[in-house]
Amino acid sequence: MRLVGGNLALDFVNTHGGHPGPSAEDEVLHGYDDLVAWGRHAGVLTQAEARRLLQRARRSPDDARRAFQRAVRLRGYLHELFGAVAAGRPPPGRCVAALRSDEAEALARAELVGGDGGFRWSWARDDDLARPLRPVVHAAVELLTADPGQRADHLRRVKRCDGCAWLFIDESKNRSRRWCSMDDCGTDEKMRRYVARRAAARRTLPR
Repeated sequence: MRLVGGNLALDFVNTHGGHPGPSAEDEVLHGYDDLVAWGRHAGVLTQAEARRLLQRARRSPDDARRAFQRAVRLRGYLHELFGAVAAGRPPPGRCVAALRSDEAEALARAELVGGDGGFRWSWARDDDLARPLRPVVHAAVELLTADPGQRADHLRRVKRCDGCAWLFIDESKNRSRRWCSMDDCGTDEKMRRYVARRAAARRTLPR
């Protein structure tokens, strides 16, 4: 459950993956409890909020199952949307439309709260089982609708890791980052290249 995307929506997409052609073993979210656990881990739920959601899920398992299905649907179209952005292609219109609809619902359940010299959207009083998804949807919209003077450059910084295929925002000055994390995929990739060079050198040695 590493958070290396640089944006909450990308971290949510990365809950399924880890290498090209992800398999079932790469899945983080297996049910509603896992969704709440991820929300707690990602900082979008307090401990008290997570506890209330789990209690409600126990009382309404069918609603919890539907909320989890919504989470899987959200992750699917965000993966397609930001995967296209990372590849330099326009995002599919149906994915943008789905995000617009989900954002409208998220904001309808949000409150504007003051603090730190400004205001922000809050879902602290939202008791719906889809509550963990609201900040994810809003983060995706914020990523797509950055300041007009910076939007093009910002979206070009959305990349797919060369090692594990996770999505991340490249914050390096020259946009040259290739891995989601130097400590993990970057080190592994450098080791693979080193081993490949050594093997190639041995093949060229006279016998």
